[in-house]
Amino acid sequence: MYSAIAKNKRNTVLIIVLFLIIIGALGALWGYLQGSWTITIVVFVIAAGYALFQYYMAGRETIAMTGAIEVQKGMHPNLDRLYRTVENLAITEGLPMPKVYVIEDAAPNAFATGRDPEHAIVAATTGLLAIMDDAELEGVMAHELGHVKNYDIRVSLVVFGLVVAVGLIADILLRMMFFTGGGRNRSDSNGGGPAAIVFLVIGIAAAVLAPLVAGVVQAAVSRQREYLADATGALTTRHPQALASALNKLQEYGRPVQRTNTSLSHLWISDPNKPGMMARLFSTHPPIADRIQRLLENSTKF
Repeated sequence: MYSAIAKNKRNTVLIIVLFLIIIGALGALWGYLQGSWTITIVVFVIAAGYALFQYYMAGRETIAMTGAIEVQKGMHPNLDRLYRTVENLAITEGLPMPKVYVIEDAAPNAFATGRDPEHAIVAATTGLLAIMDDAELEGVMAHELGHVKNYDIRVSLVVFGLVVAVGLIADILLRMMFFTGGGRNRSDSNGGGPAAIVFLVIGIAAAVLAPLVAGVVQAAVSRQREYLADATGALTTRHPQALASALNKLQEYGRPVQRTNTSLSHLWISDPNKPGMMARLFSTHPPIADRIQRLLENSTKF
């Protein structure tokens, strides 16, 4: 488990470097096409500032995007059940008490976010609270606190920022190239020359492929962390069957979460999007059946 935590901390640094390389490459291409390297410098500085902003603010941004409401003791019996469950698990694991949020949504789901255990946030939908018994709810929230303990939340937060930023910069780059006709050498009598056409094609390819690459990174990081969080949650509760039962309910009663988007997909305990061939190809989650099988096959080890 300690090696997994160390690996996640290293992955955070690597993903930030990857983020800066991708944004820097897009900025360099943009600057070349416009004939101004000042654009490249500005894009890189903005990217670095954005990465810093996301590191400290992405948790709050996630909560705002999902419309979650912070849970306090005494708000409602069902919400008290959620709060007490998280509180007991945090004490068991020796973790700081995370902030607890609830999302008004019939789709059963949950997620954890934040940059470290001291700034962690866990959230569950009302749909999850409606269908889970106490043992199953404990299994789900132990899974989410597993993300906190393993520093998965930091990796997820950085991946979230990468996916959003790369998509935004690629979209801007694509629009600028179309509106400027490629930019560089566009005053030539031949309409910009062969070089401008070549770089326009390269720019379009980069703008299209960059979000796909970011999505692949998002999926690859998330799939393995779900298995690890399942194992961590089972070790915490010593009741893998409860988490397996909860996952089975998530599969049976699962539906798309209303207030989410693809940049948040990897945060949830189960895929919050509509099923489909492309969704499965870029799925941020391993099949629930596989996760249940692993839990049950290794139940004697927990």
